[in-house]
Amino acid sequence: MDGVLRWLRQDTNLRQVFIAVAVLAACWIAVHPRGTSGTGLAVVCLLVACSLLLLVRMLPLPPWALNALLVVSAIVAAALFALDRSGASAAFGFVVAGNAGFYLNTRDALIIAGLTSILCAGVIVFHVGGGHLSSPWYLGGLTGATVLVGIANRNRTDALRSAREAAVQAQLAAQSEARAQALAERGRIARDVHDVLAHSLAGVNMQLEVADAQLESGDLEAARAATRRAQSLVREGLVEVQRTVQSLREDALPLLDTLRSLLGSSTRDGEIEVVGEPREPSVRTAQALVRCAQEALTNAHKHAPDAAVALRIGYRPGHIELTVRNAAPATGTRPLAGSGSGMGLVGMRERVALLGGSVRIGPDEAGGWRVHVEVPDG
Repeated sequence: MDGVLRWLRQDTNLRQVFIAVAVLAACWIAVHPRGTSGTGLAVVCLLVACSLLLLVRMLPLPPWALNALLVVSAIVAAALFALDRSGASAAFGFVVAGNAGFYLNTRDALIIAGLTSILCAGVIVFHVGGGHLSSPWYLGGLTGATVLVGIANRNRTDALRSAREAAVQAQLAAQSEARAQALAERGRIARDVHDVLAHSLAGVNMQLEVADAQLESGDLEAARAATRRAQSLVREGLVEVQRTVQSLREDALPLLDTLRSLLGSSTRDGEIEVVGEPREPSVRTAQALVRCAQEALTNAHKHAPDAAVALRIGYRPGHIELTVRNAAPATGTRPLAGSGSGMGLVGMRERVALLGGSVRIGPDEAGGWRVHVEVPDG
């Protein structure tokens, strides 16, 4: 029984059908007199008319048609109430007012409810029909009171519908946010793949081209040296790939240790300066700083391979600053200067912008090159 009641509360259409069937069954049993002539025939005809009107009201009708149908229903219900000797036909009046409150706007619903009460009370007060003599006058007058129940049910249904729509919109928003996060993650992975593989492979390709040229000229020692440099770049690339896989798994990066390792593998003539009290930033911040340092050191190795490199990291309240500065390039050849796709600096700016930070890149006062990154430590 509890399951049936819960089902009826959740399904509005089913509840309306259940009420209609219950009212029709009760009225067809209780209303009298019924017969094939005279008042009995009139009662049967009005019963049929009320039943049909009640069933038609459950169909999807335009507002003007529903208004007209409810007015006709109120009149027919009052006519049946005038002939019915049991008073049970007042149920039709109660249902008319309740339907008006549920299906119509409040103004029209109150008008139809008032009309129903006036008609049903009037047949008693003015002794219309004579079948109602055993019914108190206020029974007819109260038929319009169910409009309040209809209005309450309508408000509840509207609230439930709005809640469902809000839940759907929230789900769509969550799905959209998840898609945006997935796209951002793809962009981050693409930048990491570029930073790690593009630089390593470009350097290896350049060294192999140098080795090929030296072999053609017969300088085997220079070719071996270029091959050894290519092997060194491959080893460094493998180390960076392992570090990238670790960062993509969202493992925490030991920031200072990673920066020292990067500086040591990039140049023999480099130093790192720490300003402020060191602390471990968030994973995303550490990843961004490591990738920016990697890009800056790689570019310094390309364009100033023999110059000294200084790396400075400063810890300020709410922010972390990273500065990579290389001295002016020495004279001589720079075999890696033309390698790369040119997307490294773009990826650096995009990565830092996602964190709400800033990047400044350009020459310094000593003729070298300076990369300064500032990110919030959140």
